[in-house]
Amino acid sequence: MKKVLILFGGNSYEHEISCKSVNFIIENIDTKLFNYEVVGIDYNNDWFLVNSNVIDNNWKNNIKEKVNNIISYLKGFDIVFPIIHGSYGEDGKLQSLFEIAKVKYVGCDSFSSIICYDKLLTKLILEKYDIPQVPYVIYNKDNIDKVSFPSIVKPCKCGSSIGISVVRDKKELKNSIKEALKYDNNIVIEKYIENRKELECAVIEKNNKLIISDIGEIGDGCEWYDYDSKYIKEIKTKISDINKKIKKDIINYSKEIFQILNCKGLSRIDFIYDIDNKKLYFNEINTMPGFTDISMYPKLIMDKGFKKREIITTLLDC
Repeated sequence: MKKVLILFGGNSYEHEISCKSVNFIIENIDTKLFNYEVVGIDYNNDWFLVNSNVIDNNWKNNIKEKVNNIISYLKGFDIVFPIIHGSYGEDGKLQSLFEIAKVKYVGCDSFSSIICYDKLLTKLILEKYDIPQVPYVIYNKDNIDKVSFPSIVKPCKCGSSIGISVVRDKKELKNSIKEALKYDNNIVIEKYIENRKELECAVIEKNNKLIISDIGEIGDGCEWYDYDSKYIKEIKTKISDINKKIKKDIINYSKEIFQILNCKGLSRIDFIYDIDNKKLYFNEINTMPGFTDISMYPKLIMDKGFKKREIITTLLDC
């Protein structure tokens, strides 16, 4: 049996999402194949072994003991599943720790994680490969006059749509920049496409082969796919009925992007389709997507024929 460490929590704005995602892993891990322990990381980056009952935001009430020698502790496992979203989870820091400890883990390596977590780095690299992207500017005080409206303001290093705002005039732009700077020092400002479809593709590796899902579409009910839509509201999602050529383009781009960025294991890759101009654009990549009850990633992989348990087994057999 493989000995698995399941990590959740973390010192990020997405801590609560991780507390939801971890339950999917715990409930669906195959205990005939894997022995596991569950460790929560708090906002101080302290590690605690916890009872693996249903975990919520009050998980610290179920602590067994504190993990003190983290490197030594990690060496006791065959593989780590870090179901941690956001900074200190997806940005390469945690992956670097695993690499120092020489323990296998689910997901991208440290270098790939750094690139994919930074929206600007991702954009700059994919531009070189002619991956279509929405027109954007890198924010600084000298180019603010180049921004047209409507636009969407994004901190470069933050996930789950946190710190992102749609702006329609200079006043909103100023306020949104101020808000985005709370989360990162670097900001990208993109053209906001009003009449759009938000499309997503899930990728999983099995036996060293990429399996790419059908195309998911975010339904009506929100101006864009914000934090509440992803994790609080039950926004309708579906397999997209967009034409076959666009579906094929998304699948081909997803495979290319996954390989260009040297990803591993899994990812969710998001696109925007401009309905009026019939143009497809890459939006962003998520290397450790949400595994909550309403998350698109597991839904799309299950639509591909995977059972919940099979998803977890596949990722742990990397």
